[in-house]
Amino acid sequence: MGVRKDLKQARSRPELRDRFPVRLVREDGVVREAHTAPPTGPPPSGTPADIPFVHAAEDPGSIVIRRQEHGNWRPVTAAEFAGDVLAVAKGLIAAGVEPGARVGLMARTGYAWAVLDFAIWSAGGQTVPVYPTSSPDQVGWILRDSGARHVVTESAEHTAVVAEAAATLPEPVRTWQTDSGGLAELAVLGAEIADAVPAARRAALTPDTVATLCYTSGTTGRPKGCALTHGNLHAEAHATVELLHPVFKAVTGQPASTLLFLPLAHILGRVIQIACLMARIEIGQFPSIKPDELRPELRRFRPTFVVGVPYLFEKIHDTGRATAEKLGRGASFDRADAIAVRYGEASLGHVLGAGPRPGAGLRAAHALYDALVYRRIRKELGGNLRYAISGGSPLDGALSHFFYAAGVLVYEGYGLTETSAAATVTPPLAPRPGTVGRPVPGTAVRIADDGEVLLKGPIVFSAYWNNPEATAEVLRDGWFATGDLGALDEEGHLVITGRKKDILVTSGGKNVSPAVLEDRLRSRPPVGQCLVVGDNRPYIAALVTLDPEAIQHWLAVRKRPADTPVAALAEDPELLADIQKAVDHANRAVSRAESIRRFRVVPGEFSEENGMLTPSLKVKRHAVMAAYGTEIDALYR
Repeated sequence: MGVRKDLKQARSRPELRDRFPVRLVREDGVVREAHTAPPTGPPPSGTPADIPFVHAAEDPGSIVIRRQEHGNWRPVTAAEFAGDVLAVAKGLIAAGVEPGARVGLMARTGYAWAVLDFAIWSAGGQTVPVYPTSSPDQVGWILRDSGARHVVTESAEHTAVVAEAAATLPEPVRTWQTDSGGLAELAVLGAEIADAVPAARRAALTPDTVATLCYTSGTTGRPKGCALTHGNLHAEAHATVELLHPVFKAVTGQPASTLLFLPLAHILGRVIQIACLMARIEIGQFPSIKPDELRPELRRFRPTFVVGVPYLFEKIHDTGRATAEKLGRGASFDRADAIAVRYGEASLGHVLGAGPRPGAGLRAAHALYDALVYRRIRKELGGNLRYAISGGSPLDGALSHFFYAAGVLVYEGYGLTETSAAATVTPPLAPRPGTVGRPVPGTAVRIADDGEVLLKGPIVFSAYWNNPEATAEVLRDGWFATGDLGALDEEGHLVITGRKKDILVTSGGKNVSPAVLEDRLRSRPPVGQCLVVGDNRPYIAALVTLDPEAIQHWLAVRKRPADTPVAALAEDPELLADIQKAVDHANRAVSRAESIRRFRVVPGEFSEENGMLTPSLKVKRHAVMAAYGTEIDALYR
């Protein structure tokens, strides 16, 4: 398989393998800090706002983006992209956007998002991303807190939400709508503005200039606006490119390309876009992460790598199993799954020098199932994919090994909005499933006395907007306190073990981090979402919702009515047995005292619409506990 050959070849090349040494600091024999050397050579000049114009000047005919139009992917040259950015920037200036002004952007991932982000910067402004699923109350808070008085939306629905939110503000808000000619309207508005005006505003930007206010997901209250500077974004994009791109390009011999489908309102998708444009990696943008909508576009675009969240990889795996079940081959897929995990563990371990190569029997079984199952997985991902980066939450180790055996190496990363996305990434030549990698170049990780993960480096944000108290709580002596718990291994890889504020303490005094249980439980169908509980209770338990697609498939395979109510399924012995398998999988990651003893299937879903999920798909614990208090009490009777 290609990825295994890539790793073997690359590890024999020290100029690739040893590019970013990591310095470890031990205290009492335990690794407490890991510092990765910064990129060598001069950093990128200027600010991210200059990227489109530098490319247009140096190589105007090169393809930088492929734009989706009428079901096809039309190439966009560097000159065309820079021209679109310039025209919209002049329109914003004509509309009254002054240097330092905040401009809201409420749209799904697409070409217009990229144009607007760079245009806002070229006008001297600061982008304020707004998730397209946000409610009027959420939009109102962001507009009020940021002071944005110009907003670009994508659709009439978004415009209506902004209008409702703006009605509560002391000053009016001017809006443009991209799906009804908003970009063209801005271009016409700015036709009389000289090109030199946005050029001068770009030149006035410095690394310390605030580039964007990115609002946190709000799991613990009102979202906070993270003020990220042009220097933060440049450092993150530069470190990512220097760490990954030369290795992938040198080893595979392929020009890199990716299809972006994460929300660009989320910092991870946004920084990947900036990094790709910086490195001249061809990108496309697609507005949905739903597997049924995304898979056809992956086959059309055929990227060499993708960046996703565990949900995507879980769904691709689950879809493979569901397809096999429909063909009456569910048991065969289960065998292929088990073989993949065993083969992935042994093969990856051997490549990394940690064990013997897979035995002859395991290699033969892998070859058989590659023809029957794994190649179908690769086809679903476009057929050209060899690498993937997963972030947002930990990826189940078994799933990582499954994809490796299927020919796709998944790297994990860890970061927050406050760190401009990834603070750690699995080194490209030393993947370690179960960890989230080492610090990105120029960054340091420290584990505090209480286990909290602390981060330092040029990627760390400058402040929370209008919130000096919250800023002072997390920025301490040059370190950013993440609120996450973790540990560093003997080579400086970070393992995230939970969330500091989410620690449950049972009535027996046992401290339990629910994150590892929840992540593993969610990775197994038919579980949709879940919440692990047990604070001040005698044991750990869980609330479980059913994934609608998985349940429809489960019912169809068993030839049961598709409209079977959840109340009936919650008492169904066969379904409960399947959920128990998922619980058993989760429990294998913890001790007996930390394991889930009971679970309860609850009606409904945890969603953004009902306020139980953030836009980045994190569970709002307090909201769920308030909504299902009766069900939680029943778990302890």
